[in-house]
Amino acid sequence: MDIEAYFERIGYKNSGNKPDLETLTDIFQHHIRAIPFENLNLHCGKSMELGLEASFDQVVRKNRGGWCLQVNHLLYWALITFGFETTMLGSYIYITPAKKYSNHMIHLVLMVAIDGKNYIVDVGLGRSCQMWQPLELISGKDQSQVPSIFRLTEEGEYWYLDQIRREQHTANQEFLHSDLLEKNTYRKLYSFTLTPRTIDDFEFVSEFLQMSKASVFTNKSFCSLQTPDGVYCLLGFTLIYRKFNYKDNMDLVEFKMLNEEEIEKELKNIFGISLEGKLVPKHGDQFFDI
Repeated sequence: MDIEAYFERIGYKNSGNKPDLETLTDIFQHHIRAIPFENLNLHCGKSMELGLEASFDQVVRKNRGGWCLQVNHLLYWALITFGFETTMLGSYIYITPAKKYSNHMIHLVLMVAIDGKNYIVDVGLGRSCQMWQPLELISGKDQSQVPSIFRLTEEGEYWYLDQIRREQHTANQEFLHSDLLEKNTYRKLYSFTLTPRTIDDFEFVSEFLQMSKASVFTNKSFCSLQTPDGVYCLLGFTLIYRKFNYKDNMDLVEFKMLNEEEIEKELKNIFGISLEGKLVPKHGDQFFDI
């Protein structure tokens, strides 16, 4: 694996920089605007492989994206290789319909130490809950970014990541009450501890999320990519674009229904993806907003 190939994949050209916060932020933003958050392999009859070599092959050599266990693992390798002091963490995703955090550690998160401060780095959330900058690990501080305000809170050994969102407007009246739209401005994202993890700690959950009928990953095909002013999401046959802060404290959300031929075209034009297998788009009935 070649770090320069990864930098070329994300369009990052300042690899001579020092491992400081500015460089971390630059690499982070290049990554989320080049590499989609997606699970399309599962809906092309293939698996989401866990190993670093497999993730590098999929994301860098094949110009694809991946889910958190792939893209955050790949970023972990890149940051370590670059010289950042980086630790893997495991988190528990907040399940909105159940109003509780997941029982199992299902989400991989990174922590980077720079000049005596720790930062949470996560390129594997996608959609409108994707952070655009590293979050300083400090409790109770509102950290404003383009997508929204993020807040980390410490309670005992656990940390909690929440999001304060803007109001949203959609011109597509038929989608006004869609379950794809998060209705609350305050949203819980996940909880985590600072216990160091390895990728092997996620082996069981990787298999479970790909096999269980209750998994959102088997129930829905999705792909999302951040842009300079918003985010594209493809969920089943529905293409959604969210423009952040198009008016004061208001996001604009636009929906478009696609057919299979249009999906293939938009995957290539918007997300830069050409699939090797036949995609079977799936919406499913699991909650998964954009």
